[in-house]
Amino acid sequence: MAQTSERKTDIDAVTFEVLRSAFEHTADRMSTVLQRTSFSPIIYDMVDFSNAIFTPDVDLVGQTANCPVHLAAMHFSAEASLAEFGVDELGEDDIVLLNDPYNGGTHINDVTWTQPIYDSSDELLGFGVSRGHWTDLGGGGPGGQSWGTHLAEEGLRIPPSKIVDNGELNETLLEILKSNTRVPQYIEGDVQAHRAALTAAKKELQRLETKYGAETVRQGMEEVLEYTEARTREAIRDIPDGEYTARDYGDCDGITKESIYLNVTLIVEEDEITVDFDGTDDAVPGSVNSPKANTHSAVYYALKFFTDPAAPPNAGMYRPINIELPEGSWVNPDWPRPVIGCTTFAASKICAVIWQALAEAIPDEIVAPTYSECNWFTVQQEDPKTDDAYVWSDLPPGGWGGTPSGDGMETTADPLGNCMDLPVERAELLFPVTVERREFIPDSGGAGKYRGGLGLRETFVFHGYAELSVETSRTKEGTPGVNDGHAGGLGRLLKNYGTEHEEVIGGWQPDGDEWEMCLIGSEPFQSGESFTIETQGGGGWGDPTDRDPEAVREDVRDGKISRDAAAEVYDVDLE
Repeated sequence: MAQTSERKTDIDAVTFEVLRSAFEHTADRMSTVLQRTSFSPIIYDMVDFSNAIFTPDVDLVGQTANCPVHLAAMHFSAEASLAEFGVDELGEDDIVLLNDPYNGGTHINDVTWTQPIYDSSDELLGFGVSRGHWTDLGGGGPGGQSWGTHLAEEGLRIPPSKIVDNGELNETLLEILKSNTRVPQYIEGDVQAHRAALTAAKKELQRLETKYGAETVRQGMEEVLEYTEARTREAIRDIPDGEYTARDYGDCDGITKESIYLNVTLIVEEDEITVDFDGTDDAVPGSVNSPKANTHSAVYYALKFFTDPAAPPNAGMYRPINIELPEGSWVNPDWPRPVIGCTTFAASKICAVIWQALAEAIPDEIVAPTYSECNWFTVQQEDPKTDDAYVWSDLPPGGWGGTPSGDGMETTADPLGNCMDLPVERAELLFPVTVERREFIPDSGGAGKYRGGLGLRETFVFHGYAELSVETSRTKEGTPGVNDGHAGGLGRLLKNYGTEHEEVIGGWQPDGDEWEMCLIGSEPFQSGESFTIETQGGGGWGDPTDRDPEAVREDVRDGKISRDAAAEVYDVDLE
């Protein structure tokens, strides 16, 4: 296998492995510091951040398993920062900040910090890069979810800017940040948290230099990249050569109800893969376009699952993968197309369509698509007791797809991010809201020999006036299955669920004749009204009639499958 690939090296195997682990530990240390010192619940509770270290040539060499959709995109951010200031102009106490989707960023809420790290001889040793999703940076809706037609409606767009210059915080930029958010109370704490994470990166890399020497550390970086590249190429050789095509779509763009189509062709030739998006729809007026950095990141994490996922995660994996993006398309738009849904809406569909294409190539190894969403909603709310204003977010999970050897996971975060949904206790402690229900949805997992994971139904009751913005999809049709597996259950958004005033505000109406837009901006809720989200199930794997009858009976006993579905879909006699 790939582990036996020859590697030319002057570093012995033990030192190589110590350095490889140390690069990942450095990024892990950064994440621990950021999470424990951040002021924002979306960072310290929901883990919507990523940290990494890069080589002097700006190749990602160590990362934590935070948000896969961030990681490759951070490469573009670091490059944009260096293009603006130049390596020679950046000292060891300088930090560059940016969030511009058209200059190294993804969506505006993802703020990226880049700091050079120098050795004891003042030679460049690498870079620390930290990215966090900030709760709100202005815009026409809470969290930037305005679902408008221009990037400016999504919040404050920051080109590469020195947030720290020679160790001194840029107070003017800090005040601009605080003046362009609904939650200024988070900003200073999050600024210091990112600085602390980068300081951790600096100390860990310099500690490695002290022990092994700068040249050994730099050589170790390159050899770790080569090692992952070799393992990835070996894994690609196990995929049959050929062209594999799939097509998927997003439900709408927030402006019209028209679906947006995504086409991908995977061209496998020996030890390389070309991912060609020819045939994908043009960029759309609404806010679900995917900038280049976001699209690249989605491609890489989608393929990582099937190209030696145990190989060290770094930029060596990118080298055998070629990505072709049509200019002006949904996956490569031009300014000023809005992009707020790129990481949550678009990236998950890119992953899903790649997995569907791979189902043609490796049907016995492929996993059915997950619910392919993030179900990101943001609430702007007033506390009637204190008149305080809040903005908070949640990411209710859905089901993963069935696998070649077992059922998909129930209500687990999509591959785009190893994030957590907001804990019920934390939500009720910090904000004027009560979580009334949180339950699995029976029959929501796509039927199959191995069924998809179940979706979730969760109800929030607001105490005080609230405005809600939501990004979701898979509300027109369920997540596709593979190898004759059935689609997962649909997503749906409701107001006042279970009452005489129940109203479907996103997805299909009960009669199935009318579909409501699933991207919602600033929907008003009066005090005492509730919001319910029904998340999507994962796709099924294989023919449902091949499922073990005892597994069907167990699912019925557990309430995961109804008696009717057992009889009609799985053809199992419960008597």
